[in-house]
Amino acid sequence: MDRIGKYDFSYTGFSLRVNDMAKLANTVSGGKDIDFQELGDGKAATGKRRYHVIKKRLATLSRRQVDILASGSLAEQRHIAFLAACKAHLFVRDFTVEVIREKLFLYDHELTEGEYISFVRSKAELHPEMEKLTETTQKKIKQVTFKMLEQAGIIDNVKSKMIQPQLPDENVIRAIAEDNKEWLKVLLMSDLDIENQN
Repeated sequence: MDRIGKYDFSYTGFSLRVNDMAKLANTVSGGKDIDFQELGDGKAATGKRRYHVIKKRLATLSRRQVDILASGSLAEQRHIAFLAACKAHLFVRDFTVEVIREKLFLYDHELTEGEYISFVRSKAELHPEMEKLTETTQKKIKQVTFKMLEQAGIIDNVKSKMIQPQLPDENVIRAIAEDNKEWLKVLLMSDLDIENQN
């Protein structure tokens, strides 16, 4: 799993948006033209911005993962959309795996603002690009990161931030494992369960 390199914070204007991602995956899978107006809720310029973020996320997925995103159940789509977000935005991946997953294994389900702040401080030493972020951008990153976690069902909501154990569908597990089973960590699976995937 690639964890080296710069953090990409281009997601600040775009949370998980599972429906938009599924819609675009469907369009791409079917070889149809993209309607930027529709994607941007009536604004073509907004649609184009959203398209570039979604395209970047979709590019991280395998063919099978895109197919699940295009036509799977809502729970499957959520898991694959979150996988794509974690692959495209490693800051989200690291926070999920290094903080949320670890807390879950300690039976500590309450995520706090302090833990987020500690995580950000620890990463700032390794990622000098974080020093250039304005205070407004830092707030937006935090806000959108928690919103993504809520939309993926990783936490119950942005207010109480209670961590929710995940029960990914077998179809999703197989689609991730055949690509790289290390990525199952973003769905909070234990090392033992991951190891047991063929």
